[in-house]
Formats: sequence, C-alpha cells, structure tokens
Amino acid sequence: MGPRKSLLLKAALSTLHYSGVDRLLSPLTRGDGVIFTLHHVSPEPPAEFEPNRILKVTPGFLEQVLRQVVAAGFDILSLDGLHDRLTGRRRSDRPFACFTFDDGYRDNLDHAYPVFKRHDAPFAIYVPTDYADGAGELWWLVLEEVLRRSDEVGVQKSGGIACYSCRTVREKYVAFEDIYWWLRALPEQRARHVVAELADGAGVDAAAMCRKLVMTWDELRALAADPLVTIGAHTRSHYALARLDAVAARSEMAESVARIERELGLSCRHFSYPYGDEASASDREFALATELGLKTAVTTRKGLVHAGALSGPTALPRVSLNGDYQDARYVKVMLSGAPFTLWNAVRRPAPNPAY
Repeated sequence: MGPRKSLLLKAALSTLHYSGVDRLLSPLTRGDGVIFTLHHVSPEPPAEFEPNRILKVTPGFLEQVLRQVVAAGFDILSLDGLHDRLTGRRRSDRPFACFTFDDGYRDNLDHAYPVFKRHDAPFAIYVPTDYADGAGELWWLVLEEVLRRSDEVGVQKSGGIACYSCRTVREKYVAFEDIYWWLRALPEQRARHVVAELADGAGVDAAAMCRKLVMTWDELRALAADPLVTIGAHTRSHYALARLDAVAARSEMAESVARIERELGLSCRHFSYPYGDEASASDREFALATELGLKTAVTTRKGLVHAGALSGPTALPRVSLNGDYQDARYVKVMLSGAPFTLWNAVRRPAPNPAY
C-alpha cells in the first residue's frame, strides 16, 4: 500500500473513531470475533527504507492490543477453542479474539512469546516447512535487501529490460512497489527466479537470510511444548495455491501438515493460505482444507468472523495488525467491524498486500 492510500485509510479510521460511527454500527457489524494476522514482532524502529515494515509490530503494541481486547470483553481463544466456538461445542455471548502469526519468524519466539506468556494468552504460528528447514525463499525481504544495497536494478519484462534508479530512498520505494506487484502477477516459480537473479547480482545471500530470520524445528518443538502455542501449517514452500494445479496444491497442503506432525509429534489441524487474498486461495483450496480434515484455515480477506457465515471454518477472514497502524484508535475501530462492512460493500476483489 502506497503512502497516499495509507494516509487515506488512517483518515477514514480516525473519522469512524472520532465521529462515533463505529460504536453505532458495532451491534450490526461486530460479528462473533476476530482473528488477528501478524508476522514479525520486534522492538527495533523501522529503517529509513523498509517497505516490509507493515509486517512488523513492537512488543509494546502487541501487549497493548492484548490488554485492549480483554478490556473490550473479548475472550482470547486458541484455534481449537475457536473451532469449538464456531461449531457450537462451546457457546458464549462474549466475542472472541485469536492471535495468529504467519511464516514462523524467530522474533515470534524472542519477542512475541514472552508477551503472551505474561498474559497467559494462547496464540498460533503457521509454518511453511521449507522455511523451518532453512530453505525458504523470503523473496519479498530479499527484494527489499537488493534495493537497499543497489543504486540501480534492471528486470527483464515482456517489453524488455525495465531499469529502476535506486539512488534515493524515494526511488527505492517506487521501485519496490512496482517490482513487487509485477512479481505477484507472475507465475510463482518465475517470480522467484527473477528475485534470485537480482539477489545474485547484489550479493544478497537469500538462504542465509532464511536461516537467520526463521525458527528451526528445535525451536518450534520448544514452543509447541507450551499448551499456549498452536503450530499450524502454511504449505511447504509458501506458494500461492490458486496458481498451482490441483495435485500440486493438495501436495503443498497435505505434506506440510504431515511434516509438522512428524517433527513435533502433535496433531496439526489448522492451516493458513500463503498470501491469503482472493487470487491466492479460493473455493478449490477451501474444499481441499476440508478434505484434508483441517479444523480451521485462515485467509487474509479482511473482516471479522461470523459463526453462521457461508464461507465456513476453512475460509476464515482475518484482521491485520499492521506496522503502519500501531494505534489503539485503529484497533478499536477494527474491532467494531464497521470498516470491513463498509469496505466490502464498495470494493472489487483485489490483491491483499499481506505476505
């Protein structure tokens, strides 16, 4: 999301907050609960050039949100507790909140886990199994690092080589936005090949980046030993499943679930679709999740959870705790459900910038 759109969204959320419209609409729009999407938790301030900072929140903000949802009357549930609530096995008049992390970054262990432990609050981490092997392709972070190191980059597009000047921070942001969304429209393997070539040219060691940033199986086993922590599957290779044929998509899902169960010695019945937008996961993938016996599967489609929704437990929406929106006002408005109801009423389906 570009700076202008971000400012407009912040203005809209602030308007809902200060006008009180979110409180008026809440009885109609709040639904039954919320599933939060997170990626990184770090106390470090964002760098001057850090387009992926939207994926990072501070431990202090995470703690604030935990206190805020409890004060607002929400029960914090594990994913098994969420499934029980959605299927009617456990009923309550109170809304619920679930906290979920995608990709299995090491900072989840270092900085998020202590926060949840202090509050005795459950949370979940969805792991792409290649990442835990140290062989994941964190291409969006690799692209950022390439542009950070470069004064100019060129990519081969259908019309020829597109050259981007990256001498200033502004030029780097423009280049990232254009290249990122171009890559998202390509077949996944082609997009990763492009980034690998850029990394080679800039001297970026993508494999070392994965090993540095993502938890190992031993670290995941240590976390999974705590009943507060649920480890879910996130495919093997973090591919957009809807872009794969049915056999490959099923294999990515099934083999990641089986691998997690073998490594951790625990049942794995919860799943997160990589990217999670409409172009990356849809009806076929939702049906595959059901076929594989998964209890829940989450998207990044924006919205709160309605227990009676037609989409069912394998197509659950989430709300992003975004690094650019670390403000209690914005969280309050999102918990009302009002912005998502209004957004979904006027929008056309579009890619979601959540990785």
